[in-house]
Amino acid sequence: MHSDAEHLWRAPRWALAILLALLGMVGPFAIDTYLPAFPAIAGALQATPVQMQQTLSAYLFAFAFMTLFHGSLSDSFGRRPVVLWGLAVFTLASLGCALSKSIGQLVAFRALQGLSAGAGIVVSRAVIRDMFPPTQAQRVMAQVTIFFGVAPAIAPIVGGWLSVHLGWHSVFWFLTGVGVLLWVANWRLLPESLPAHKRQPIHMGHLLRGYWELGTSPRFILLALASGVPFNGMFLYVLSAPAFLGELLGLGPTEFFWFFVINIAGIMGGAWASGRLAGRIPPKRQIRHGFVIMLAMALLNLGANLALAPHVSWALWPIGIFSFGWALMVPVVTLLVLDLYPQRRGMASSLQAFVGATANGLVAGVVAPLVMHSALALAAASLLLMLVGLVSWIYLHHRWPDIGRHTMHVG
Repeated sequence: MHSDAEHLWRAPRWALAILLALLGMVGPFAIDTYLPAFPAIAGALQATPVQMQQTLSAYLFAFAFMTLFHGSLSDSFGRRPVVLWGLAVFTLASLGCALSKSIGQLVAFRALQGLSAGAGIVVSRAVIRDMFPPTQAQRVMAQVTIFFGVAPAIAPIVGGWLSVHLGWHSVFWFLTGVGVLLWVANWRLLPESLPAHKRQPIHMGHLLRGYWELGTSPRFILLALASGVPFNGMFLYVLSAPAFLGELLGLGPTEFFWFFVINIAGIMGGAWASGRLAGRIPPKRQIRHGFVIMLAMALLNLGANLALAPHVSWALWPIGIFSFGWALMVPVVTLLVLDLYPQRRGMASSLQAFVGATANGLVAGVVAPLVMHSALALAAASLLLMLVGLVSWIYLHHRWPDIGRHTMHVG
């Protein structure tokens, strides 16, 4: 923790949470804003469904790849430069998407967006732990999750309105404007939370040793799986929204927002509860509560789909409550990840994000296309993805029972 942290940010804690949440929202906004414009883009650029899927997969895999390095670079050069360079590249990539004349150009600029969009969410986690002790860090992480949760609800609405009224190019012009505004806001407001004397050497041998140390740590891998993979139990439905909501539930495009409202309400409620519980119960108990909720909802969802035809009257609520459970536990698991290696928090955040982003990419490119046209298959896949995280946490809990038993006080 920064020795002069209390002087780095004198405004209310929630104001910093908003700034960091806006950084984290760049990634989801770059996905969810353009999804409603798929048909318009495909028609204008004469793109096949497979080519349109490539615009999403290129972004997600580039995002996952570069998350390996954002945090490590911030460990060496400081948090601010990595955030500002990331926003600058994202802005230019969004401009390139807006000016694209072919599907090939769009795929290339989407990949560039993916390479840069993860800087904010990766570095913001390290900034929180740099500036706050564990209990306060959990509260700030929960506040970030609350504000962050607004993005997937707003982005499709904004993207749909822009695409219909101003054309698909306007979606990427909008993202360009977002990039400019965030760059200015962070240039003026974001504190440098990593002192020069705590920065790591930037040479290949040192970096490789760090990646090897974390990448071969069973505790780190299990925690990363426990936090990153269960998210896809909900994200699978977001990726499958056109088929799930339109084909299976019979909702019109103007009614899709109900799904996002319920889902985001779950995320915001879980994050609020996580902040309220910070310092009141042991971290491992809070993680257990989150997994119990997710398991119960995933089983209920599967059972309902086995017994009933999918219907909007009940099909959305289990996903929203599942999201509540995920948001309840993920701030705690994230802090446990960051505190495993206090001298490499940026790298730890990078690798944690890489695990999650790789899972997101695989679900988007492989799992979602296979199951999106069947409500039962969606429910089964959601349960299996959640079980990856649950089994990881159970094994970790039995192998290292002291993890999460008490609040950590690593500086």
